[in-house]
Amino acid sequence: MTVELICVGTEILLGNIVNTNAAFLSEKCAMLGLSMYYQSVVGDNPGRLRELLQTAKGRSDVVILSGGLGPTQDDLTKETAAEVMGKPLVEDGQARKEIAEFMAKRGRAITENNWKQALVPEGCRVLYNPNGTAPGIIMEEGDTRMILLPGPPDELVPMFEEQVYPYLHSLQPEVICSRMVKLCGIGESSAETEVLDLIESQQNPTVAPYAKIGEVHLRITAKAQSEDAAYALIAPMERELRKRFGDLVYTDDPQVTLEMAIASLLEEQRLTVTTAESCTGGLLAGRLVNVPGISGYFKEGYITYSNEAKEKILGVSHDTLEAYGAVSQQTAEEMAKGGAKAAGADICVAVTGIAGPDGGTEEKPVGLVYISCYCKGKLYTQKNQYTGSRSKIREYSVASALTLLRQSILKETGCKMA
Repeated sequence: MTVELICVGTEILLGNIVNTNAAFLSEKCAMLGLSMYYQSVVGDNPGRLRELLQTAKGRSDVVILSGGLGPTQDDLTKETAAEVMGKPLVEDGQARKEIAEFMAKRGRAITENNWKQALVPEGCRVLYNPNGTAPGIIMEEGDTRMILLPGPPDELVPMFEEQVYPYLHSLQPEVICSRMVKLCGIGESSAETEVLDLIESQQNPTVAPYAKIGEVHLRITAKAQSEDAAYALIAPMERELRKRFGDLVYTDDPQVTLEMAIASLLEEQRLTVTTAESCTGGLLAGRLVNVPGISGYFKEGYITYSNEAKEKILGVSHDTLEAYGAVSQQTAEEMAKGGAKAAGADICVAVTGIAGPDGGTEEKPVGLVYISCYCKGKLYTQKNQYTGSRSKIREYSVASALTLLRQSILKETGCKMA
């Protein structure tokens, strides 16, 4: 079955709000095995909405709309959709009762326009809304289904999961499930080369690479009659990817970030870490601090932007700075050693570089970054040359620093990833 998504609201077109509903609904429909070929955003204009609905009705089996179900005059989604489906509006007694109870519980006066939300297309399925005053609606006409959902995500999400998902699942019994194998320490082109044979011969499941900043994510997707059956198809492919990429795989959990995986390693190996940053200015420490409970392993971090700070706080030799400069392998390594000593930590990751847009030379261009990790008495150092804006260079530097930190821990502890 095909599904089409229409999000209604001038505020979305103007950029006043981020359209998170589209991402949520797209993902859920994909999980249901529904094919989505079209998504649209239309303002609160009945003429343009009518035209779009007539087009959608002619090319898609299911049309899902979000927004425009409120009590005000510009909320015309329901009225326009009912007109396109050829259904008159009638009052739903249960909806009117729930609106009254909702307003009474919150001590709010009911204005006449609130009762507009109790009007529903004749013969429709009403999706009652305990989280708001606008009920959702499912209309059916021939082979076309039209589903209307309220715009606020705290109303739309539970209504979809509790009422719409089961309805759509009954229409499309097959489900689509995915698992994400996340890699660090390898580029997208290299990762794709490693799995090109799998991609070229794929049927069910499929594998697709996605490039992230400093990472590559491989999405394995399978279609089956149930989630258990889909994941059974995914399992052999995941084992093959783990075999090919080894320790470059840091998780298969879509919720786990690289810093979270590192925090788990630190906890498992009972190690402490600190950071010494120049061009990244605290972004690296910020990524680590994103992880709840990291305070048990990350005690402090240093931002040593000036040469004086590198000498005073990290103990970088003045002679090193004079001979090699702040952006050099020698300085990065002394920063890493000095940071570990200053914090009394097992590990220190240091970053120094030229983020731009100015400050580069022919010998040391913008984007040159040295990263060093001092781990249990041993140094691991990288020289990187990035391109792009100042913010991109800093983001890539942080991603590389986290990858080097993880690799250093694995090498020095002999820990093997599951």
